[in-house]
Amino acid sequence: MIPDRLEGAEWLERQAVQAIFAALDGAQGRTRAVGGVVRDTLIGRMRDHADIDMATELLPVAVMQRAKAAGIDAYPTGIDHGTVTLRLDGTTVEVTTLRQDVVTDGRHAQVQFGTDWVADAERRDFTLNALYCFADGRLFDPLGGAADLINGRVRFIGDAARRIAEDGLRVYRFFRFSASHGGEKFDPEGLAACRDAVEELDHISRERVGAELLRMLALPRVATTLGVMDQFGLVRLAPGALAALQRYEALGGQGAAARLAMLGRDSLEQRQADWRLSKAIIAHAQNIAEAAALLRRGDIGWAAYRFGEDAVEGLAVAAAKENWSRAQLAELARDLGRLPVAPLPVGGADLEARGMRPGPDMGAALAIMERAWVDSEFSASKDALLERVFH
Repeated sequence: MIPDRLEGAEWLERQAVQAIFAALDGAQGRTRAVGGVVRDTLIGRMRDHADIDMATELLPVAVMQRAKAAGIDAYPTGIDHGTVTLRLDGTTVEVTTLRQDVVTDGRHAQVQFGTDWVADAERRDFTLNALYCFADGRLFDPLGGAADLINGRVRFIGDAARRIAEDGLRVYRFFRFSASHGGEKFDPEGLAACRDAVEELDHISRERVGAELLRMLALPRVATTLGVMDQFGLVRLAPGALAALQRYEALGGQGAAARLAMLGRDSLEQRQADWRLSKAIIAHAQNIAEAAALLRRGDIGWAAYRFGEDAVEGLAVAAAKENWSRAQLAELARDLGRLPVAPLPVGGADLEARGMRPGPDMGAALAIMERAWVDSEFSASKDALLERVFH
């Protein structure tokens, strides 16, 4: 059974949300919530701090005026395309005027504002994203998106090839939503259109592609999807990476940085360039990869000492790559967990106090003590470590 309204949705019952509806004629149906917040509420998958989007018949200037009259902060964040951001009591809502795309070039669109709710729905990407609800929770589903959502079908609205021609990023979104909401099953028409469009996607900004792929890599299950994308040439997987990704998921892993470290064929530096990824996510992935390499060699102490918490994710990556048994993984996890990792209790100042000058000899001496510290499982005394150098 497909429900006809949202029941018990915290965000919908929030006083600030209802105040925004009231200011924008929500009771008359002129403003409605739309998209992900409606979609995921309907299937009980709401995330904390989820974005709240609304669509409205009101023009952007009217939205600004009405919001300010009601004491709601208003910001013209995307006013050329009809979007105004409203904030009240810690709640943020993006309100966009109903529109139709007049001209599209695969990246940008010239829009025309209107009051036709079906036309607004028809310009969106997938039927499961063309779901609206009124202020009282009643659903408006002009394209059958609720049935597709409940049945796990990610279906382009209208002609799939035309939707992709309007915005090539929809190829990547098709795969992401097929992983997140479609159980990694692919609508045949959509899949064929994506395959046909692969050679026409060079115009998409690397930042947009990278953002989509990072969201995909953070999903609970995405290995099968990445395998299909590899076949299409949308991502590059090293030999054996797909099987390792599947084993990683079977172990319960779902870290974006860990998966990034496992893709393998291209270096992390190349991924960063191709997808315009942040230095932070690349550094995290690099730490996990290096920790996994140490753990695969049995250097548990060094993995823990150098990489701390990242060694835990590195352990899952190592287990997936080496196809360790669960018993073997559990034993190594216990060994890793029992290590009382602590920083080296001696430093250059201690060596200088004993007459050693900064330079190569001091560096070598610190390396000797560091090795002894790790070998002792972080239990050797300061005097014992110094004795390794000044014996």
